[in-house]
Amino acid sequence: MPFVSGQNYQIDSLSHLLQNEKDSPIKLELLEELVTVQSQSDFEKAIVFARQGVLLSDKTNNTKWQPKFYEMQGRIHANLLELDSASFYFNKALVGYKTIEDQRGQATTYFKIGWVHKRRGEIEQALKTDLEALKLMEALDDKAGIAGAYSRVSEDLNKQGRHNEALDYALKTIDISKKHQLDTELAYAYTSAGDSYMAMGNFQESYNYFEKALRLAETINFSVFDIINFSNNRANALKRMGNYQDAKKEYDSTLLKAQEVNYENAIYVITANLGEVNLLLENYEEALKYQLETVALQEANKDVSNLTENYDHVSTIYEKLGNFPKALEYQKKARVMRDSTATIESDKVMSNLLTKYETVKKEATIKTQEATISQQQKTQTLYIAIAALLTLSLIGMLSSMRNIRSKRKKLQVLNLELETKNKQNELLMKEIHHRVKNNLELVKSLISLQSAQLEDSATKDAMIASQNRVQSMGIIHQKLYQGENLGSIEMKDYFVNLSEGILDTFNSEDQVKIECAMDNLELDVDTAVPIGLIVNELLTNALKYAFPDNKKGNIQISLLKDRPNILTLKVVDNGIGKTDGMAPKGTGFGSQLISLLTQQLNGEMQEENTNGTSVLFHFKLKPAA
Repeated sequence: MPFVSGQNYQIDSLSHLLQNEKDSPIKLELLEELVTVQSQSDFEKAIVFARQGVLLSDKTNNTKWQPKFYEMQGRIHANLLELDSASFYFNKALVGYKTIEDQRGQATTYFKIGWVHKRRGEIEQALKTDLEALKLMEALDDKAGIAGAYSRVSEDLNKQGRHNEALDYALKTIDISKKHQLDTELAYAYTSAGDSYMAMGNFQESYNYFEKALRLAETINFSVFDIINFSNNRANALKRMGNYQDAKKEYDSTLLKAQEVNYENAIYVITANLGEVNLLLENYEEALKYQLETVALQEANKDVSNLTENYDHVSTIYEKLGNFPKALEYQKKARVMRDSTATIESDKVMSNLLTKYETVKKEATIKTQEATISQQQKTQTLYIAIAALLTLSLIGMLSSMRNIRSKRKKLQVLNLELETKNKQNELLMKEIHHRVKNNLELVKSLISLQSAQLEDSATKDAMIASQNRVQSMGIIHQKLYQGENLGSIEMKDYFVNLSEGILDTFNSEDQVKIECAMDNLELDVDTAVPIGLIVNELLTNALKYAFPDNKKGNIQISLLKDRPNILTLKVVDNGIGKTDGMAPKGTGFGSQLISLLTQQLNGEMQEENTNGTSVLFHFKLKPAA
């Protein structure tokens, strides 16, 4: 509140001076300061002063101030997501700065033009514009400007998927900013580094850099708009780290701040993020409300950045809610947007090539006309030859361009068909695993019914052991159709489910505790099934023989990949163990099965009977193809 009160007092003082001032240049200086101060809290009010500056500088034909106010008005339009107006004033500012040969003004305007290109999805053009600004800043040896340009180039490279290069630019910006004590640029450099690490999947490091940016911004009194942006970045990192509730809490508080100052650019970005985090929290109705609001804002402002992603989110939410027609409608919108964006970028590249070609052609024509003065006859012949060659080249280029477009369209169709077939195959595989699991569950139930009618304990034990083996394989197929990866199993979660099932079979939940002392580890199905059967046999034997007379005990399972292509499995219990020379209990089929499965996995088994039983396996995995 003290900051706001002081700001209001400053605005009132400046407004009073403006009303009483008659000299136009001084009035323009006062208007510039009013725009700067008011922009820290309210863009709607700031644009009023910016328009006054534009009108006054145009009226007095003040070429020094005209581009400055064009740039200021364009910046406010940009923050209000009025992209067409922003682009119009930035282009006017650039022309004005070039007229008065103001290189720094040109560079800062290029930065802003690049920002508009990014919002429109014109990533290649944004990069070219930011590189133009970088050249100007380097010519001026403006360290702050160079650092700012590096941050923007880093952002452009991230949007193009060139994340390692983007991170290099961000770290380079951090070094320059620290060396020259550029705190403002350092905060933005931390943000660029955070963006790169997030794109590379290192969410903890991303969070660390976003936290640094926010703390530094608060220390050096950044505007409320920058604080909102940095807070949104930190919430993004929390979301990617899986801390959905913490992320949602920060998004909610940040959205309130953005709404208080009418920060349109941030409002729709945070709204989109709230839609996604509610989707991840399975709050589908709430997620739909935020996503539809975001899409409406983007469509109204012709802002295509992330619009494809937001269409996809709306489609997913409708699918989760069971509204399949709407899900299909937004899926089609996402596909159309994806295709149209690709076409825009392709046409832009071709347009640039054609422009360069026409420039070369004009230069050649000028040289030919100059040569005509002294050698008219030779020049005419040469001109005809050059014209013919250029015509052939143009025909060849146009033909090549048509072929390229045709091939790209065909490739897009093939990619779409392949994506559809892949999804169909994935659904089919999940259905197969589901049916196999159900069939195994039926077999398990039949064995259970049969064993319930048996009186012979040895036969009954054998039936229960078979029931557990079937269950271990059933859990594998259940995990496959429930998971995202159809080719692998997360073994820790699998062991937990297997342990619970076996304890339930022997009614030993209160007697024996089974602990999975291991990290998450994914294995392919061909390796997971035999290992699951081995662990099933060891757990069954331990529960049958290691804890007689309802003795309480513990069993520990661990599986780790401690060397390349080597898996180590260890199952330990603190039961009564076995005495050397003791005759094996049961039919011996379980031991035979363990031996065969160990050989199948090219493994070795070691057993110790000190303070219980410890069984250790080393499996040599086949190298990946």
